Amino acid sequence: MDSFQKLKLDEMFFEADQLIAEKRFADAINTLESILIEAPDYGQAYNHLGWIYETKYKDIKKAEEFYKKCVLYAPDYPAIYINLAVVLSSAAKYDELEAHLTKALQVTGVDKASMYNEFGIMYELQGKYNQSIESYKNAVRHSLSDANIETYAKSIKRCKTKMEIL
Repeated sequence: MDSFQKLKLDEMFFEADQLIAEKRFADAINTLESILIEAPDYGQAYNHLGWIYETKYKDIKKAEEFYKKCVLYAPDYPAIYINLAVVLSSAAKYDELEAHLTKALQVTGVDKASMYNEFGIMYELQGKYNQSIESYKNAVRHSLSDANIETYAKSIKRCKTKMEIL
């Protein structure tokens, strides 16, 4: 792909991003699909399609397919890692989720606090409360957001309560 074509595709991608912000999802899908017709390896377009299908159409299976294509074609795109993690968690695909989160922690730019939070959620849903608490503590270690730290602390407390009750 030459630099002119890359620039054109990037402009289309930013246009799709703006269409999403304007809640013009059908137009955004058309723009993203046009990008993929010209460049089937334009990974970020798959991420945005996945996000639309996950959050607006509630089609988790289709979202997962798009997110996985994004990881394949744009493995350095940090946003994809939280998006795919949420979908895998929703689908209770814990083995796949664990491998995904482990890989995500190695990607430059990925929000490690969010990844450790997803580990915490995964372990909590499986009833592995000690592992969950450790993951939430790691989320706290990597977070610079007071609001997020408060959320992680509440998650730790919730796990401790579950351990007492169950």
